[in-house]
Amino acid sequence: MQIDLKNISKRFNQELIFKNLTLSLEPGGSYAITGPNGSGKSTLLQVISGYVRPSSGEIAYDKDKIDVEEAYTNISIAAPYLELIEEFTLEEAIDFHFKFKKPLAKKEELLNISYLAEARAKQVKKFSSGMKQRLKLALALYSDCPVLLLDEPTSNLDVKGSNWYKEQIDKMENKTIVVASNQPDEYTFCDNTIDIMEYK
Repeated sequence: MQIDLKNISKRFNQELIFKNLTLSLEPGGSYAITGPNGSGKSTLLQVISGYVRPSSGEIAYDKDKIDVEEAYTNISIAAPYLELIEEFTLEEAIDFHFKFKKPLAKKEELLNISYLAEARAKQVKKFSSGMKQRLKLALALYSDCPVLLLDEPTSNLDVKGSNWYKEQIDKMENKTIVVASNQPDEYTFCDNTIDIMEYK
């Protein structure tokens, strides 16, 4: 799925987050959104996802063949601000997620891929921050969606978890991947860079 942003600007109250941003995310492309903390990377990612509407400008999914309200079916996302349902067990969380997305792996495979199989009956609220992040990433990575959006993907991950993330990214094929980050290790695979500071 191609995503085209044309002269996109975003304000919160009187604060301008970014302005006049024009960008085409091509199918299968890889993109890093870079900039310091608080610069608007996460906001741009939310605009791309359709979760946040731009203050001005236009966004088109597959050249307007897909409506913004339906875009989420083609997009998977992992981000620190997206919460898991803490009362669910791990298995319940996986089952719930895949009521809305088609999986790329069976549940047992996903449990093993994420190194969470031993926690299958544990409530998510009892997970460490690193386990929660691995779960968020596994659900996003292994959803059958053409677009993958990642915001600070290795936050709360230790060295082993960060290496796991890189191994999983290497397995992704034919996806449009967008990473919002100020940590170069998180987006070394990206072929394109969008510096949010150029749109202030």
